[in-house]
Amino acid sequence: MGVRMGLFVKSQTFGALALAAVLTATVSRADTLDQVLSRGVLVCGVNIGLAGFGLPDDRGFWRGFDVDYCRAVAAAIFDDPQKVRFTPLSGKDRFTALQSGEIDLLSRNTTWTQSREAAQGLLFTGINYYDGQSFMVRKARKLQSPRDLKGASICVQQGTTTELNLADYFHKAGISAETVVFSGGDEALKAYESGRCDAYTTDGSALYAQRLKLAAPDDHEVLAETISKEPFSPVVRQGDDRWFNLVKWTQFALLDAEELGVTAANADALRQSDNPEIRRLLGADNDFGAGLGLSRDWVVRIVKAVGNYGEIFSRNLGDGSPLKIPRGLNAQWRDGGLHYAPPVR
Repeated sequence: MGVRMGLFVKSQTFGALALAAVLTATVSRADTLDQVLSRGVLVCGVNIGLAGFGLPDDRGFWRGFDVDYCRAVAAAIFDDPQKVRFTPLSGKDRFTALQSGEIDLLSRNTTWTQSREAAQGLLFTGINYYDGQSFMVRKARKLQSPRDLKGASICVQQGTTTELNLADYFHKAGISAETVVFSGGDEALKAYESGRCDAYTTDGSALYAQRLKLAAPDDHEVLAETISKEPFSPVVRQGDDRWFNLVKWTQFALLDAEELGVTAANADALRQSDNPEIRRLLGADNDFGAGLGLSRDWVVRIVKAVGNYGEIFSRNLGDGSPLKIPRGLNAQWRDGGLHYAPPVR
């Protein structure tokens, strides 16, 4: 009995030590901020090439809405928005790269869904772009709604939620239409341009980008009506609360800065503001960066580097860009949009 008890105790002790070792290794591996600081650069997964969101220019310099989110995180950590290594990823490879630790952060027009978060060990840090599936059509047809596409042929990418949304929409609307599927988005676009299809459907933001590839982009328009909800969000791995909070509050800081009128040009000067909300946001009176593992001026670093949310949107997607996408749902709550961030306090 004594021997058996001794073996049992040793077994339990070994099991506890093994479990502790596993937990220690997990915690060590999970501390993404420490890894980023040690490496000296943030590794960020972005789109292979989507105008407005993530695309290298002629000099190989990455630009875009999602790219600027990566630079905002780098600025918060290093006070240097250029300390980012961009890893272009396809829709198929993006989650594997994050799960494996190949990248620290995924910032790539990715829709937040229950299955992606609950079943794949991921956490979406918060909606930074409200999108929805829409349709591109020829202006000459003077169409007002997807319902006007009754009997039309519609190009769509195969094996996507876009294809499923299309079938659901026409089924509920009682409309019959011909769906023409293609393996890739560029193939679908070429078929639409050649006249094979009367319309091309995918996420509205992607349609604005794809329209620029057409020989006569001004002959085409994106219908305002959408048939699905596509909330885009940056993504991190589960199991690292500090990193999750850092990325999440970087996003909130960009929205709060816009609401309070803090811009890239005035961020430094507004640290002397009489407005207590602005002073808290910019770390003039309090050190809210400490809880994130950041300096007290972390928001100043972010906004000086990339601007506030509105500046990022305008530069890459809105009036200051070739895409000219309306703010719409992506406007601040006070302007009729959906964006609203908790305060830094």
